[in-house]
Amino acid sequence: MSLKLAVFGQAPFGAEVTEKLADAGFEIAVVYAPPDAGRPDPLATLAEERGWPLFRYKRFRKKGVAIPEIVDEYKRFDVDLNVLPFTTAILPPEITDAPPQGSLCFHPSLLPAFRGGAALSWQIIMGARESGVSVFKVTEGVDAGPLVVQRGGVEISNQDTMGSLYFDKLYPMGVTAMLDAVSGVADGSAQFVEQSEAGASEQGLVNDEAARIDWSEDAVVVDRKIRGCDPSPGALARRGDEDIRLFGGRLDDASVAREPGTVVAVRDGGIVVACGKGAVFVAKARGADGKKTAAAEQGVQEDDRLG
Repeated sequence: MSLKLAVFGQAPFGAEVTEKLADAGFEIAVVYAPPDAGRPDPLATLAEERGWPLFRYKRFRKKGVAIPEIVDEYKRFDVDLNVLPFTTAILPPEITDAPPQGSLCFHPSLLPAFRGGAALSWQIIMGARESGVSVFKVTEGVDAGPLVVQRGGVEISNQDTMGSLYFDKLYPMGVTAMLDAVSGVADGSAQFVEQSEAGASEQGLVNDEAARIDWSEDAVVVDRKIRGCDPSPGALARRGDEDIRLFGGRLDDASVAREPGTVVAVRDGGIVVACGKGAVFVAKARGADGKKTAAAEQGVQEDDRLG
């Protein structure tokens, strides 16, 4: 069965999935991407290049209710399936449930673990050792719909950041998983398996509170937080009367017996900070001026205290 698709997405991942679906013979009836944020979005650019109808909305609901004009506009395309390869928009059921085949969504974790919009970060912050990708049918509940494709076996190393876990490991696996899921729906081979609630977890976004470092914790815990917030939003620390964001963390073998948060060394452009147990090396930092530089260039000196 040939499928007529609506794509809701953004970024390189959304663009690559959509291009491969089109090249595989699926009809891209309409594309929805976020509004222009000052730099080209790869999916929006692809849609313009390929001549696909393109709409760019910030939201599809107002005060929790579907915006009727957008729903009516969408329904005119009469699609068979919605594909959500990378979207941060919350779609109303008037859209997700409208096509005969429903909606398929990508998620960068082994569901039901790490549901929510910051799964990549939380897997590292909470010390998960294995990751993978899931494609599920959108239903009520956050990332809780039946699974159609799931692939695991991806090791989360002690050096992985949120960025490396996604781009180096899960991104290519996710593209293939999305193609296989849509193809399975098209040829009737897709099998939808309800998610078990055993081992289910849901985490919120990584806000400032979640990103803030507690230097009294073990260096292993601090290191995971820095790597889980890298490259976004950056682990949060206090220096004097301003916040700074820290990146490029790794465990350091320095033997320290200093107050947690004390900068015990400045070397290789970075800083070594004492934790409740052990120490971490921090390569880069971003201060109030918004510029990410070598941590030592932010004016941090040995014996300084970070909060």
